[in-house]
Amino acid sequence: MQKYDAIVVGAGLAGLVATAEIADAGKKVLLLDQEPEASLGGQAWWSFGGLFLVDTPEQRRLGIKDSKELAWQDWLGTAGFDREEDEDYWGKKWAEAYVDFAAGEKRSWLYNMGVRFFPVVGWAERGGYLAEGHGNSVPRFHVVWGTGPGVVAPFEKRVREHMKNGLVDYRPRHRIDQLLTQDGAVVGVSGAILEESSANRGEDSSRVEVGEFTFEAESVLVSSGGIGANFDLIRQNWPSRLGQAPKKMISGVPAHVDGRMLAITEKAGGRIVNRDRMWHYTEGLKNWNPVWSNHGIRILPGPSSIWLDARGQRLPAPNFPGFDTLGTLETIQKTGFDYSWFILTKKIIQKEFALSGSEQNPDLTGKSIKQVIGRATAGIPGPVKAFMEKGEDFVISDTLEELVKGMNQLTGENYIQHEEIERQLKARDREIENKFTKDLQITALRGARNYIGDKLIRVAPPHKILVPSNGPLIAVRLNIVSRKTLGGLQTNLDGSVLNESGNVIPGLYAAGEVSGFGGGGVHGYRSMEGTFLGGCLFSGRQAGRAIGRK
Repeated sequence: MQKYDAIVVGAGLAGLVATAEIADAGKKVLLLDQEPEASLGGQAWWSFGGLFLVDTPEQRRLGIKDSKELAWQDWLGTAGFDREEDEDYWGKKWAEAYVDFAAGEKRSWLYNMGVRFFPVVGWAERGGYLAEGHGNSVPRFHVVWGTGPGVVAPFEKRVREHMKNGLVDYRPRHRIDQLLTQDGAVVGVSGAILEESSANRGEDSSRVEVGEFTFEAESVLVSSGGIGANFDLIRQNWPSRLGQAPKKMISGVPAHVDGRMLAITEKAGGRIVNRDRMWHYTEGLKNWNPVWSNHGIRILPGPSSIWLDARGQRLPAPNFPGFDTLGTLETIQKTGFDYSWFILTKKIIQKEFALSGSEQNPDLTGKSIKQVIGRATAGIPGPVKAFMEKGEDFVISDTLEELVKGMNQLTGENYIQHEEIERQLKARDREIENKFTKDLQITALRGARNYIGDKLIRVAPPHKILVPSNGPLIAVRLNIVSRKTLGGLQTNLDGSVLNESGNVIPGLYAAGEVSGFGGGGVHGYRSMEGTFLGGCLFSGRQAGRAIGRK
């Protein structure tokens, strides 16, 4: 049997980073993945490519004053670590190390590999609470020029170079079913070889077995992702603090994000912590052109749309678009419904709607300066317009009465009452008369426009929704879209997996989402965005370098 120095399980971003780092140290790596080669790079390839960075040239050019101290204040207020003696012990250490990384060498490390950034920094998870509460105090969401594929590319390149020089042996269609142990240490893997598949990237692939395998190595690193496509596991671990688990969801990740390696690693002695922490979006659209089963796309909204529950009542502050993902999820789920609504105008949608995903942003993904300029000047973006025309979640009308009628037709219920919606929108529109107001959403969107990036390309000028010249009116049904696992395998700062006693399991490492992006939960209860890709980069680098030093 061929022997390797290390085996990496999962060829997503964390696995590619770890593989590149291990091979850079001169060690021989076996990279295994159950999907076809077309899916190399995993979920990261599909991403918008946003990275959390602190005090960068991009921020400074836009007049943003950021610091490591402010970022750490925001992280602590967002994470809400409250299990510090146990489940959060290593997660908090990872968080501190990650903020140091994001404020330090992260940008230069990526820049030296050819990664470049869109000049306007995005402001995700704005919070809406007090200074020490949840959210980003300043814009920190740096979009990679080339989006998700632009993040994956330099690491795929490094891995393929090592494939040519014989240090990396990449084998797709190899599904791990067991981690092999000996005297308390992990010494290898075994599983099934799956039949060849012509499935394109992200598509559901065959699970037909055509053979078996066993491989041994001094180190095994698990980087197999989370549970985002496994709705049964999501509901099983759903915390009561977020209300009832959704009966209906759409999937923000391909079917292979099934979480199966979590149970396999747990069986080998690995400890899973913070199972109840997860990250799902509330602004999901059913994809009219799906790649994978039940494919959902998330709207990345600006702050102006009016957010209503399923019965047409405006959500309370600070449940505004783009402010607090899990706070809004909790509010929606406690209504007893699995969906909510945006009402907005043409003026809002053409400036404030972006769609998550590399394939939904051909200008940024294709690195087209001309198309990016067109995004800011040419009205409604093409991908958004396609959803308006072909997606099942949009209602468009010149009158509010017809809009409400269409909303009720879409759900097959009569929960939305024209008089109620009209009353709320008229009340909101009266608050536009002055540059000061008691409506906190209007205050927030006026404040957002004090940031030049939002004013230029992200936040529409405040205007009355019911004035016909600002229309037509648009209603969007928003579904719950599954996405990230915030808990996972508990690891120390080398990425070594710990057992229930808190001791290192010799030979076993983990990186990426399967480890809660570091430590079994680097985010605590909430994410600040741009930290999922970044968590894969950092945890993969940490574990890969630790293995490389062995």
